[in-house]
Amino acid sequence: MPLATGASTKIEQLAIDTIKVLSMDAVQAANSGHPGTPMALAPVGYVLWTRHLRHNPRDPGWLDRDRFVLSAGHASMLIYSLLYLSGYDVSLDDIKQFRQWGSKTPGHPEYGHTPGVETTTGPLGQGVANTVGMALAERWLASRYNRAGHEVVDHRTYALCSDGDLMEGISHEAAEIAGHQGLGKLTWIFDDNRITIEGATDLATVTDQARRFQGYGWHTLTVEDGTDLDAIDAALAAARAETARPSLIVLRTTIAEGSPNLAGTAATHGAPLGAAEIEATKRNIGYPSLQPFHVEPAALEHWRRHTVGGAAEQESWTRRLEAYRADFPGLAADFEATATGELPSGWDEALPDLATAPATATRNHSGKTLQGAAAAVPTMLGGSADLGGSNKTDIVGGGDLHADCPGGRIVHFGVREHAMGAVMNGMALHGGIHPFGGTFLIFSDYMRPAIRLAALMGLPVTYVFTHDSIGLGEDGPTHQPVEQLAALRAIPGLLDLRPADGPETVEAWRAALAYRTGPSFLSLTRQTVPLIDRGPGQASADGLHRGAYVLREPSADNLDVVIIASGSEVGLALAARDELTGDGIGARVVSMPSWHLFAAQSEGYRKQVLPDDVVTVSVEAGSTMGWERWVGRRGISIGIDRFGASAPFQEIYRHYGVTTGAVRDAVRTRLAR
Repeated sequence: MPLATGASTKIEQLAIDTIKVLSMDAVQAANSGHPGTPMALAPVGYVLWTRHLRHNPRDPGWLDRDRFVLSAGHASMLIYSLLYLSGYDVSLDDIKQFRQWGSKTPGHPEYGHTPGVETTTGPLGQGVANTVGMALAERWLASRYNRAGHEVVDHRTYALCSDGDLMEGISHEAAEIAGHQGLGKLTWIFDDNRITIEGATDLATVTDQARRFQGYGWHTLTVEDGTDLDAIDAALAAARAETARPSLIVLRTTIAEGSPNLAGTAATHGAPLGAAEIEATKRNIGYPSLQPFHVEPAALEHWRRHTVGGAAEQESWTRRLEAYRADFPGLAADFEATATGELPSGWDEALPDLATAPATATRNHSGKTLQGAAAAVPTMLGGSADLGGSNKTDIVGGGDLHADCPGGRIVHFGVREHAMGAVMNGMALHGGIHPFGGTFLIFSDYMRPAIRLAALMGLPVTYVFTHDSIGLGEDGPTHQPVEQLAALRAIPGLLDLRPADGPETVEAWRAALAYRTGPSFLSLTRQTVPLIDRGPGQASADGLHRGAYVLREPSADNLDVVIIASGSEVGLALAARDELTGDGIGARVVSMPSWHLFAAQSEGYRKQVLPDDVVTVSVEAGSTMGWERWVGRRGISIGIDRFGASAPFQEIYRHYGVTTGAVRDAVRTRLAR
């Protein structure tokens, strides 16, 4: 429903116009950027940040702050202007260095780089999906820790999004999750400017977004005039009053509002307005100076006065926290420990000992290990993309997380891998949650953009990828990952873990949860793998933490060849070694569950495990791309560089030449040269 109109005061308009001027001038100075959208969104940014958003510029990490996400990350000058004007550690000089090397104001907002930026945005749709995870985390923590009269977790999550955000498929996935979960403290503001890079939005879409979101179970409102501060204020208040559903505010704006010649045109989306048009715009809006980056002292004082209340809000919350500590000391200590993101002391003592576990698939070993970890780390939340039984990711006794059970620990993401990845990112960004999510390795492709952003932001999320090779057999090439391991290993900062048996799977979970500077994934089998004999004098699975380790040495002193394998192919490598021993060939077997961890070891250790002067053969049931890094000039890689087939997995391995005999023959051939 349209809401009533009203005019802004002179000082309010000056405060809004300051955002427009800074956005125009910064893009012009960089000769790069997007001025039109921050100009259009300056009024809603002003109303949200001065009248509704609970935040403290002096402490951007305040636990109970409201979260604000600029999902339309190309409009980054909006958030940089808001941060500077509100008093965050972003200066006018930082604004002047927009998009320059080493500045706090990069082209798109980056988490951990600019104070006050809650998540990295730019790839459209990711930011709004992150907010679903943030809102889920807020509700879960409130359910766990709040007590009557002691609401220590009570904040809202806001996102500003564009037509591009809502065109991306991830927005559909995430919005449906939010509606189904009934996330009443989540508000998206849709910048309905009807302009894309190529022209009018009706070139590509005529979707009625309000009706679409109503179908997802959202509360929707429409503000027909994006410059009407009272109408914006009323819409935000109505969204706040709605507690059972997330809210979408459709805000009708004019891109580059205020520009006399270019407002409403696609030309202002992704290019500077030009010096002449900037001067004309400043004259048109009655700005008091034509000088670049001019900020009126009265406008700055107005902004800072309005955000001083954030410090008072935090002080009030701190007093409530002290009262909470007095009434619930144990719960308060748990809450504050949770907020640090650290794992509980001794958590890994709860992991099972699988040294004598019967042979089974590593996904089964993972499921058992997960139960131990979840028992020791109560803030582990997760599930799968409708594959809980296959991925072994359900927490026994954890309860399903939904609107009527906000404290449940099993998240049913549905068949929405992309949203799952981004929602997990949002949970990690919010803090207090250790998220994990599972699917088949092949479907990691569907969530790759979210995985990449988790790595870029250094978020400690864990992916459980099962059915990790042609070993899944009869489901055929559509479900058999070939290139996925190579593609995932190419992502900087992503910890790869492909364990070979039960003990390595336990260590893989230990490594994954202990890895706090980025995401990690476990690559797990559907098919049964043998338990590696770790008798007296043999290598411990602890070697996983170094990425690669010597599992077997030659029975004699002669070292003729090194065979490297990961996961399900380690057993194959061990069998090949035994056959080669019978031929008088001395073979070392190296288990390499993690390229990432091995690359981080000292050069001395790497050469100790993989000597330069020894023929090296790698074997893995996937793409051979990248293995040349480890096998060297004299080496050879046995793998699969074509798509799979539908058949029992033993037969596929045989047809594709990933067998004990193939390894043995490759070694013989290479040594004979």
